[in-house]
Amino acid sequence: MREGYEGTGPGAITPDGCAVELYSRLPVGKEPDIIAAAVPAGARILELGSGVGRMTHPLLERGFTVTAVDESAAMLERVRGARTVCSPIESLDLGETFDVVMLASFLVHTGDREVQRGFLRTCVKHLAPGGSVLMQREGADYHSNVPRERVDPTGFTVRIVSSEPIGDGVHSVHATYEFPDAIWTQTFRVRPMSQEEFEEVLAESGLRVDKYLTEDGIWVRAVLADG
Repeated sequence: MREGYEGTGPGAITPDGCAVELYSRLPVGKEPDIIAAAVPAGARILELGSGVGRMTHPLLERGFTVTAVDESAAMLERVRGARTVCSPIESLDLGETFDVVMLASFLVHTGDREVQRGFLRTCVKHLAPGGSVLMQREGADYHSNVPRERVDPTGFTVRIVSSEPIGDGVHSVHATYEFPDAIWTQTFRVRPMSQEEFEEVLAESGLRVDKYLTEDGIWVRAVLADG
C-alpha cells in the first residue's frame, strides 16, 4: 500500500486503497460525454489511472482509441477492447505520444508533491503536438462540506466521512460505499488546491489551462504552455 492509503471490503484492494469489485460496480456518469465534446473525433487517448475501465469502455464505444494505464493488474483485468499497460503513472514512458492524455479521478490532487509532479511530467511527455490534457479537479466545497453523503439512483450510498488536515497542506480523506450486500471503505491523501494554485502547479510542469469544460470547474482542458 502507498503510505497513508488504505481500503477495506470484499475483493482485491489496490496500492491506493481502491477496491476492484467496488469500482466494477460504480456507474458511469456524464464524464464520457464531457470528454467526447472536448477532443477531436477518433482521437488517440492515453488514459492514466483507468481502473476497471469505467470511462475506457464508453470512450471506445464513441469511436476513440484508448490506451489504459493503471498500476493494478487486477483493475486492468476488467478492461475490455483497449490496449492496457500496467505501470505506476509517474514512471510511465511509452516512447510515443497521444492526441489526448487523461488524468481523471482527482489524481492531480495527490498529496505527495513528487508524485504529483511525476503525474504531470508523464502527461507532458506523452502529449502530441497540438494535443490536450484533460484533468478532473475536486469541487470547491470538497473538504468544507464534510461529512456528506449521496444516495445513488442505482441503490448505494457514498459517504465522505471526514477530511482531516495532516500537515503540509495535505488532507487525509475517509470515504465509505455502502451497497445492500457489501460495504467498502477507502482512506487516501489529497492536496486541496484553489483554482490559482492548480494553475500554478500546471505552469510548473509546462502546461496552461485552455478551457474549464464544466461550470463547476471540475473538468479542465490543458495544453502545452508554449504551444
